[in-house]
Amino acid sequence: MTFLVIGANGKTGSRVVKRLDDKGLDVRGVSRSSEIPFDWNDPATWDAALDGVHAAYVTYYPDLAFPGAADAIRALTQRAKAAGVRRLVLLSGRGEDEAAVSERTVLESGLEATVVSCSFFNQNFSEGAFADMVAGGVLALPAGERSEPFVDAEDIADVVVAALTEDGHAGRVYELTGPRLLTFHDVAAEISKASGKQVTYHPMQAGEYVEMLMQYGLPREEAEPLTDLFVQVLDGRNERVTDGVKRALGREPRDFSEYAATAAW
Repeated sequence: MTFLVIGANGKTGSRVVKRLDDKGLDVRGVSRSSEIPFDWNDPATWDAALDGVHAAYVTYYPDLAFPGAADAIRALTQRAKAAGVRRLVLLSGRGEDEAAVSERTVLESGLEATVVSCSFFNQNFSEGAFADMVAGGVLALPAGERSEPFVDAEDIADVVVAALTEDGHAGRVYELTGPRLLTFHDVAAEISKASGKQVTYHPMQAGEYVEMLMQYGLPREEAEPLTDLFVQVLDGRNERVTDGVKRALGREPRDFSEYAATAAW
């Protein structure tokens, strides 16, 4: 059986590829630069990636909340079903209204489908968009004073692999969080304690953040919806801890302090 991972270079995709490979399974990790390329903007690349696949992990770039994402997920799901794919796991955005459309698409597809719904990853602070800020000592973000139950990418990958390789997960929506709520002030303090380097949090206005992203080279048509999404999911809708990791794996999720200690090391 061949397992397809779309977005194999991403924070969760790379971990899923490694876990499947460690199990001795046939893994086909794809991205725009892979041997069998996959590009969300080029549907002509999709069929070769899906050929002979038993189960697929789907991550959409840049985000399911962006325009065109729902149509792309619908088209890919139809092609996957036609290609003989039996099982599909979708990475979704927790609290994103637009992502719910894609969730329904896969859950109602007739495939053995599972949705893994997440928001902010711990690894955003060491591998992702906020890593440069951490290195500079200031987290400048339009996050206000809200709390977030940051989830670890290692936990996400474990849940995804379970859903891909085990029975009993079809039709489930696993809303994944860490074990406690943290403000971005709390996050800065945790990182400072673990690393020995002082990191502070500086709340920004949305417009300031758009301008900052553009200074880093992101076009306005991406910077504005990304900022809108950031503000949307931090309006309080996700300010609660869930038992998704425990329901899927039978264990508690990894705490941010454990992540911070490992990342600092």
